[in-house]
Amino acid sequence: MIGIAKTLYEFLLDNLHLGHQFSGMLSVLIIIIALTAIGIGLNWILQWIFRWISSKSARFKRSKWHGYLVKRKLGHHILLLIPGIVLYLLPNLLFESDSQIIRLFHRADIIYIIIIAMMICNGILLCFLDVYSKTDKNKKHPLQGLVQGLQVILYFVGGIVIVAVLINKSPTVLLTGLGASAAVLMLIFKDSILGFVAGVQLSQNDMIKLGDWIQMPDGTANGNVEEITLNTVKVRNWDNTITMIPPYTLVSTPFKNWRGMQESGGRRVDKEVYIDLTCLDILPPDKVAQICSEVALMKDFTKEEVTNIQIYREYIERYLRSHPEVNQSLDMIITQKEVTPYGLPIEVYFFLKDKAWASYEKKQSDIFDHLMTMASVFGLRLYQRP
Repeated sequence: MIGIAKTLYEFLLDNLHLGHQFSGMLSVLIIIIALTAIGIGLNWILQWIFRWISSKSARFKRSKWHGYLVKRKLGHHILLLIPGIVLYLLPNLLFESDSQIIRLFHRADIIYIIIIAMMICNGILLCFLDVYSKTDKNKKHPLQGLVQGLQVILYFVGGIVIVAVLINKSPTVLLTGLGASAAVLMLIFKDSILGFVAGVQLSQNDMIKLGDWIQMPDGTANGNVEEITLNTVKVRNWDNTITMIPPYTLVSTPFKNWRGMQESGGRRVDKEVYIDLTCLDILPPDKVAQICSEVALMKDFTKEEVTNIQIYREYIERYLRSHPEVNQSLDMIITQKEVTPYGLPIEVYFFLKDKAWASYEKKQSDIFDHLMTMASVFGLRLYQRP
C-alpha cells in the first residue's frame, strides 16, 4: 500500500511535469485526492472481505449478536477506522515530518478518526440497549433514558475534541472556557438534564417501568407505559390515545401506579349500596325463620330477632365468602356508613381475583346486580331520589 502511494505520487509529479511549480494549492489538492483514493480503496477491500466472511460463516449467523451487529453496523464502523489509522501513518513515510501537508492532512484525519470512534461507541451503546431490552430486567429498570444521556455526553465531548483539533488548541482549554458559559449550556440542555436525573430517580426508586398502568391526577394520562426515554415517558391510554409525559413531571407530581394491584392477589372493589331509611324495621322471629328457610346461605343463621338491614349485611358477607371469584385471603369489610341525604349507605369492600379491566368490571357488576336484587327479600328498598 505504501509502495502504491509512492508510485502514484511520483507519477503525478514526474510524468505530469508538476515538479516544484505545483508545490502550492494544486499539489496539495492532488496529494489529498490521491490519499483519499487510497483510503476509499482500502475501505472497500476491507468491507468486501468482511461481507464475504460474514456470508460464509454459518456460526456467526447463528450468534444472537449477529442481528444486533448488522442492525447497528458496528462491524462496518470498526472497519472504517482502519483506513483512518493507515492514512494517519502513511504521510509520514511520503513527506517530511514538518511538512505543512502532513500537518493539514493529519488534522483532517484525526477529525475523521474521532467521528468514526464516536460512531463505534454509539453503536456499542445501542447494541447493549438492544440486548438488554430483550431481558426481563428491562421492564423493571429500563435503560433507554440512561443510554440517551450517555449519547448526549458522547457527542458533546466528541464535538469539543473536534473543535479543539480544528483550532489547534487543547480540549481542556475549551472545557475551561465553557465553564464561564455553563449557565447558558444548562439552559439549552435543561430538559435533557432534568430528564436524565429524573430517569435515574425513576429507575433507582423503582417508581415506574415498562408495562406499568399509571394514572395522572389531572387525567392527562391513564394507561400503560410503552416507552421510557431521556425526555419523555410514552403512555398509551385506554382509549388508545398517546400521552407524552416529561420524566421530571413524574418525579415532581404525585401519580398513581397500579402495579401493586397487578402484582397482588386481587383487585379492590369498594362500592356502596344505598338503602331507603323508611324501610328499616325489626324482624320478628317468624320473619327471620322464613328468610332463613328461603335463602340457602342463611339456613344456619341463629338470631331470632334482628333488623332487616342487619340480616342483609350478614347475607352480603356470606355471599361474598362463598363466591369463587372473591379472594378470601384479602380484606373483606361490610359495614354501615353515616346516613346521607341519599339514604343509608352499606359499604361493600372486597377483592376480586380477576384483575383484567374488562372481566373485572363485568364480575363486580354481576355481584352488585345480585346484591341489589336480593335487598327486597329482606324487606329493604334501594334509595331512589323522587
